[in-house]
Amino acid sequence: MKNNFLLLYLFAPLVLAFCSEKQVQQTAPPNLKAVEVVEREVPLFKEFVGQVYGKADIPIRARVDGFVEKLHFQEGSRIAKGQLLYSIDDDPFRFNVSREESMLSEANVNLVNAENELARIEPLVSINAISKRDLDAATARRDASADAVKAAEANLNLAKVNLGYAQIRAPISGIIGKTKAKEGEYVGKSPNPVILNTISQIDSVVVEFFLNEKDYITFYKQLLEDGETGRNRISHPLELYLADGEKFPYTGKITFLDRNVDPGTGTILVQSIFPNPEGLIRPGLYAKVKSIVDVLDQALLVPQRCVVELQGFYNVFVVGDDGLVTQKRVEILDDFEDLFVIQSGLSKGEKVLMEGLMAVQSGQKVTAELVSFNPENP
Repeated sequence: MKNNFLLLYLFAPLVLAFCSEKQVQQTAPPNLKAVEVVEREVPLFKEFVGQVYGKADIPIRARVDGFVEKLHFQEGSRIAKGQLLYSIDDDPFRFNVSREESMLSEANVNLVNAENELARIEPLVSINAISKRDLDAATARRDASADAVKAAEANLNLAKVNLGYAQIRAPISGIIGKTKAKEGEYVGKSPNPVILNTISQIDSVVVEFFLNEKDYITFYKQLLEDGETGRNRISHPLELYLADGEKFPYTGKITFLDRNVDPGTGTILVQSIFPNPEGLIRPGLYAKVKSIVDVLDQALLVPQRCVVELQGFYNVFVVGDDGLVTQKRVEILDDFEDLFVIQSGLSKGEKVLMEGLMAVQSGQKVTAELVSFNPENP
């Protein structure tokens, strides 16, 4: 027992010194990194679901009815303007051309006879050998024969046009789709295929999406401001994201804003165009369009890692000039890159902690090391 008291007497100063040193370490304010709330111009983006169309989507129609004799293309291939696509049985149209040529010949013969008759009658009128009535009748027959020739020529031209329609050619260059009519099928009248196929130009594609009324008003106000100031902020290129989530490598631009808001949906149609030189995007796809809808001239920004979310509320830890930490609730307007746009709760120049957010408490004193936030090397 005496030895135990002796050991306690010898080691007591060491224990007290160790406890004092540990207490000093615990009470020393931690050194934590912080950033200042900055103010800068920030564009606000929104994503919209858009549908893709070809720069031109031209339906191929049969302008005359008949049986398809042959298809002259491979489905899904590239075709050139003027290329023969479908051949329709043209025998009926050739017979029609022959008939109209015969009718034209007969009309020409009648015209020659009428002119000859008028030429014989005209001298006789001057010597009162025949009446004026006979002259008028001969003149009328000549004029009627001339009109009959014109009508026959028009019918012949129409027959030739219909004969030409029996060969269906590509109106534009592009990608042709799957045919809706096979060889031997009767086309040109419902319920048989009237639209035989569709050709799409896809070197550029049109993407249509819709803005709601609020976004449209903000968007249009920005257009007016750009017109007054000469600035061109709203023309920020559009971004396109495909179904796999990848960003399309080419940017687009708005080409058309519809004249009215749809009263049923409360939205307005916006049309944009994107280059598509590799032909990756095809008509009918759905894609997300990321578009600028507004520009904030004095937006307050903090790094997203400075914000703590708890039960739907967002909080930050602000360090005062005295080193005391204060927890503040903030409202977030939008995100921009790796930053949050703060709608309310913070002021420019305030210092916000970047680290120790799970351990620090409101009222605690810390030493704030002010740093510049770099998204690539936080």
